[in-house]
Amino acid sequence: MRIFVTGASGYVGSAAVKDMVAAGHEVIGLARSDASAAAVRALGAEPLRGDLTDLDSLRRGAERADAVAHLAFNHDFSTFAENGRVDAAAIAAMGEALTGTDKPIVTTSGTGMVAQGQLATEDMVRPDTPDMPRVSEQATHKLVDKGIRAMVVRLPQVNGPHNHGFVPILIQIARAKGYAAYVGDGANRWPACHRDDAARVYRLAIEKGRAGRNYHAVAEEGLAMRDLMGVIAQGLGVPLRAIAPDEAADYYGWFAMFAQMDNPSSSAITRAELGWHPTGPTTFEDMCNEDYFGAA
Repeated sequence: MRIFVTGASGYVGSAAVKDMVAAGHEVIGLARSDASAAAVRALGAEPLRGDLTDLDSLRRGAERADAVAHLAFNHDFSTFAENGRVDAAAIAAMGEALTGTDKPIVTTSGTGMVAQGQLATEDMVRPDTPDMPRVSEQATHKLVDKGIRAMVVRLPQVNGPHNHGFVPILIQIARAKGYAAYVGDGANRWPACHRDDAARVYRLAIEKGRAGRNYHAVAEEGLAMRDLMGVIAQGLGVPLRAIAPDEAADYYGWFAMFAQMDNPSSSAITRAELGWHPTGPTTFEDMCNEDYFGAA
């Protein structure tokens, strides 16, 4: 199968490309620069120059492929609303190329946008609220009525080598403040998954997934923030403290909302339908074995 992958040189995307190539698929990887093109080529894939705002490049990639895996997204939170609009337009453009073909397209969302304070499951519908402008799920599910096998992978906190996710942000904050902190009793939870396991969900969804389905790349249902910050405190050799909710903004800054999320998530449906069995290190194992606490 020939698979067009956006975000092919990104953190999870590059692992997805590597997994697809190892499984015998041909991959076309979107590349917005010479460096990205070289990285895609090094993974054994064919680079296609373009980016998320170049809708013609997205259509060309989708037209040439038997399947699409869309992992690219601009995570600059200062332009988050615009990033959401760009993402929706990109999904629609690739959908135009796939209309009526029953070919699969797998896009990306996050478990944190599904539910708070309860176990999020794959069959829960993400609420459509104006304060959450990322609408990849809505844009993807619209494609099902156009004769496309469209699906969504919801990502949690992703751990792995050279981590670019949320844990390094917490480490940077704790290092700068001189102590690691959690809010209240620290019982709020983050789901998590190793990068290689998360990447494999995209391929399995393309190979086996059902139209209209959401899949959860979740290996650990919920890490308590108290425990996570405890590992960070130990790794940095700094104190661990509990802070009040009204102190969160001062400690975490722009990250305060994320640090207080309570988003345990299940992957029971994903495991049953796709035969997915995560095997990578847990977040805490990874933090002990990888260079998470190197000098800033």
